[in-house]
Amino acid sequence: MDRSIHGWHSPRLNKHMDIAVYGHWGVALLLVPTAAADFLEYERFHLIDTIAPMIDAGKVKVFSVNSINRESWLNNHMHPRHKSIRHTQFNEYIYQEVVPFIKNMTSQDTPIITCGASLGAFHSANLFFKRPDLISGVIAMSGDYELATYTKGYHDEDVYFNSPMQYLPNLTDHYYLEHMRRSGHIHILTGQGDYEHPDASRRLSGVLHAKAVPHDLDIWGYDMPHDWPTWRKMLPYVLDAKF
Repeated sequence: MDRSIHGWHSPRLNKHMDIAVYGHWGVALLLVPTAAADFLEYERFHLIDTIAPMIDAGKVKVFSVNSINRESWLNNHMHPRHKSIRHTQFNEYIYQEVVPFIKNMTSQDTPIITCGASLGAFHSANLFFKRPDLISGVIAMSGDYELATYTKGYHDEDVYFNSPMQYLPNLTDHYYLEHMRRSGHIHILTGQGDYEHPDASRRLSGVLHAKAVPHDLDIWGYDMPHDWPTWRKMLPYVLDAKF
């Protein structure tokens, strides 16, 4: 498998950010880390290994970015407003820097699918739902799509507009809704085992149904906990069955 590390000083985040790239061609799969992890997390926990046959076959080309969650909602020493600002800066880093980087390494027509587990699922879904004109779809595994889960009671406009369960029910913009409806790749997966919250996925699915946005809701069994063995089964399944 072809593997390379890239990075640059991000003007939007004012720090160096790395990206791991796996493969030669295919749909661009943009991996967002769980919790406070880094751009090599999916490699360390062998998720990359589980999809290696699809990478080698040219079905997907994988781009794995760093998170800034330690500088945002997972930092107990920051003022909540600063966390909210940092979250918004991360979004702009993805839209204004990572998306062009991916297009330059693939093509202008290559679809970009965001993907992540746990907090990475939240970010992946939020990035897609906010800009379905830039991101073509999402694979969200074991996520919670209400940002208030992480804000410890704090709320502002940026929290609202980064919480799919808050802004999606009120979304009426035909342009964005039509991009979502034409995606064909909105895949929401969850287990029902230890530490999983399948109702969070059911609630998101309900909002999408109300907006007539086609999507898959795939609820796995009680033997599927909120952990890497589950995600190492889910992602290869989705890529094999849906792409």
